Amino acid sequence: HGNVWEWCEDHWHGDYQGTPRDGSAWLKENDNHHYWRCRLLRGGSWDSSTRLCRSANRSRLFPDNRNNNIGFRVAVS
Repeated sequence: HGNVWEWCEDHWHGDYQGTPRDGSAWLKENDNHHYWRCRLLRGGSWDSSTRLCRSANRSRLFPDNRNNNIGFRVAVS
């Protein structure tokens, strides 16, 4: 982590209450109407402080936001 914030498939939720137990993406929309469309970002980026560059670090943005410090990780399953 630390290169770019990484988009996650999950919708943003303020806590982990109700998270899927099987490790699948949390696709249920948030109940908070202001953030209902927000998607989860993880990891921090090149312009974050070092203490924020970790996978436990979470943030949120609307999916149509773009920035030079946001990206994605290609994964094969």
